[in-house]
Amino acid sequence: MNNNSPDNDVIQLLKTDINKGFRLLVEKYSSKLYWHIRRLVILHEDADDALQNTFINVWRNIGEFRNESALYTWLYAIATNEALSLINRRKRNAALSLDDLESYFTGSMEGSTWFDGDEAQVKLQNAILQLPDKQRIVFNMKYFEEMSYEDMSKVLKTSEGALKASYHHAVKKIEKILGGS
Repeated sequence: MNNNSPDNDVIQLLKTDINKGFRLLVEKYSSKLYWHIRRLVILHEDADDALQNTFINVWRNIGEFRNESALYTWLYAIATNEALSLINRRKRNAALSLDDLESYFTGSMEGSTWFDGDEAQVKLQNAILQLPDKQRIVFNMKYFEEMSYEDMSKVLKTSEGALKASYHHAVKKIEKILGGS
């Protein structure tokens, strides 16, 4: 790994003073990871829970980070897994149909003090909610996070070609949904 990586200061501090290093890591990544998770799980409370679990897992496993990939891709992988675990638990425990869940999430998003988007953003978010989980994750990472396919491939442990296809399908579905509204 390159010694000039953007996270070199965090990594060095984690090696010399784990408490200060972890605080710096949390300060640097809390907001980015929160919004990444929030776009996947929709609800603020769920995003908060998944973010907390992400940092617990990071704390427990920081000694296993080998600096073979960028720190942020490792963090995003953990955060994505936490968000997916929460989504899957929600689906298993849901007494609502998928249509009811979508309506619930949409209503929660529109009434949220955490989401202050205009009508176009609400329509986009509603369209994104209709995507399958994998396409939604790929779309969010590419569109909102502006993450490269190479980095997404490291986070999601899949090929760049598969990610490009998922993104393409997601965009086409969103265009179709928005064109019909």
